[in-house]
Amino acid sequence: MEETLNERGKSFAAIVVFVIVFLLHFVTKYLESHKRKKGPDGNLDVELREQIKQLLKEASSLSQPSTFAQAAKLRRMAAAKEKELAKYLEMQKKEMSFGSCEKLIMISKIVSYIVLIIWFWKIPVTTISDQLVQPFGKLLSWRSGRSLKDHVVVGIIPWLVVSTRVSKFICRKVFD
Repeated sequence: MEETLNERGKSFAAIVVFVIVFLLHFVTKYLESHKRKKGPDGNLDVELREQIKQLLKEASSLSQPSTFAQAAKLRRMAAAKEKELAKYLEMQKKEMSFGSCEKLIMISKIVSYIVLIIWFWKIPVTTISDQLVQPFGKLLSWRSGRSLKDHVVVGIIPWLVVSTRVSKFICRKVFD
């Protein structure tokens, strides 16, 4: 009875570790996709610069006294476009501060991994039948503390590696 409760606790620990790792990767990918959705306006910068150049070029070609009013109008339009470009660049700068949220998530990932490693150091996260992981049993049981007959105990570091790879794969399929 005690052994089955211990087994359930190990399986529950493996699920909890996987969910934590998955949520951290999911939030990261969500923020990246949200940032990418706002990103296509990057052509607006180039487009505004081209329009400003074109307006100034047209204004400089109108150097006759009879076309002075039209040239002044084109210069005013170019100045308005320059103001619009400055506002757009300021908005882009504010959106770059969005990177601070990404830094916070990266720090929380690192702290979470360190806490999980310290918490489960020398404690097996779960057990798997030896037949399922025949050639890789020693690798999965690295730093798990002990071994069982006909079962491989999985340590925290291999479990974090596997969880990270699987969660990145799932997030890539969801967001791409």
